[in-house]
Amino acid sequence: MIHSLTLSDVLAEHARSRPQVTAVVDGEVRLSYPELDARVTRLARALKGRGVTAGERVLWLGQNSHAVLELLLACSRLGAIFCPANWRQSTDELRFVVEDLAPAVVVWERSEAAAPLATEAWVEDYAALVEEASAAEFPTPATPDPAMPGSPGPDDTVPVLALYTAAFDGRPNAALLSSAALLAHSTSLLVVRQMEPGFTFLNNGPLFHVGTMMFCLATLQIGGTNVFTPSFDADEVCRLVDAEKVTQAFLFGQMIDAVVAANAERKYDLSSLRFVSHSTEWDEMTTPNDSPWCRSKMGGYGQTEVGGMLTFLGLAPGAAGFAGRPSPLVQVRILAADGNEVPSGEVGEICARGKTLFSGYFARPELNAQKSLYGWHHTGDLGRREPDGTITFIGPKLRMIKSGNENVYPAEVERVLKSHPAVADAAVIGVPDERWHQAVKAVVALKAEASAEDLVEHVRTRLASYKKPRHVEIVESIPKKGFTPDYDALDAAHGGGNYPGA
Repeated sequence: MIHSLTLSDVLAEHARSRPQVTAVVDGEVRLSYPELDARVTRLARALKGRGVTAGERVLWLGQNSHAVLELLLACSRLGAIFCPANWRQSTDELRFVVEDLAPAVVVWERSEAAAPLATEAWVEDYAALVEEASAAEFPTPATPDPAMPGSPGPDDTVPVLALYTAAFDGRPNAALLSSAALLAHSTSLLVVRQMEPGFTFLNNGPLFHVGTMMFCLATLQIGGTNVFTPSFDADEVCRLVDAEKVTQAFLFGQMIDAVVAANAERKYDLSSLRFVSHSTEWDEMTTPNDSPWCRSKMGGYGQTEVGGMLTFLGLAPGAAGFAGRPSPLVQVRILAADGNEVPSGEVGEICARGKTLFSGYFARPELNAQKSLYGWHHTGDLGRREPDGTITFIGPKLRMIKSGNENVYPAEVERVLKSHPAVADAAVIGVPDERWHQAVKAVVALKAEASAEDLVEHVRTRLASYKKPRHVEIVESIPKKGFTPDYDALDAAHGGGNYPGA
């Protein structure tokens, strides 16, 4: 026990070491570290009273909120597992998550985004839960409480966070991350981003996505300030950066351009943002940062299963491989199908092991066995080791479509298309798109009459909107390689291209 460290332990230490530092800002809510610690203790007690014990799951239905961090820390205090659901998903997708994860408690916020399942009797209202917890006579962190240990145990693989990955095999899977893995990843990120005390992060990206969560937790680890806003809004981002002197936000490409446009008249002071250089206008508004992370344009390779980033371009300036070098706390190998490492310059699967890796998928024993073959985590992505030792990301072994900043896996969209009574067979490819890099295109064989609009609407009502086809082409049959679609032939015939890594 004396060698373990959990997210809850980090918070408890900050409550003593940083009593005057603001930990959380969310609208009218402003909490110091001692105040956040006290709220988390009370919330953990309230969850425990509802049957949340070690290993049980707590699900959040809602947009970004300080509640996400509080629930995660409360679950860490109990040895339980917290999962923030993707609020952009359809009702059917959310129902799958609830049935798959079997949470002991589901908590929601009163917002339109969380409404689809909020009428269910088993969904808790977060505001009411906090009010109940605050009214109860629970010990505060100043009073030692032997029933609330700071750590669930010595096993570094005990999960605390579940994040659902994209449905690359037709259904999503919950990747389980332990406190040890999350803190190890935060340590690497702290070094590459050169985060210091006073670091303030704006959580404007989705917290069900590891890209936002990893910075939220690194900010917690360094004892900085996490600012929350429900979702990305360029005007609100400008206001919050100015008001809270934000150091970094979840911003890229089109989001940065939107912020520049929103601040065209220089109404807001954005100079506290120490960020990656992007454009003349952006650089004049902000302070371009010289950390390895920002110099490398936030480059590298990562996925949810490795805690965020597996490799950093910032650790390999001028490298041959555009994914850079591995985090100091992991090992990376490029393996052939037989588990042997391929020579430098040859393509194989990117495989890894180390401190930041996940503890497997929830309730997926067969998939976990496949993913951990030969004692390495198999990422499902292809890469190459360059002569200078750095890594180049080639692309996913299973084809993936990158639309905007969202991953769309053909198998998931194909499954929904095939559920339409008029569809005999379907395949999905990505086609170049000027705005989104790629757009989803469905190639469909029909057995009854149906319009392209009917098929798009069928998908839209069952999956997140960004997964629906933007283009539909009706064909006589789908070309196959064995039992699977011949995607190369489909690309050639129907204009596919622009895949990640190509």
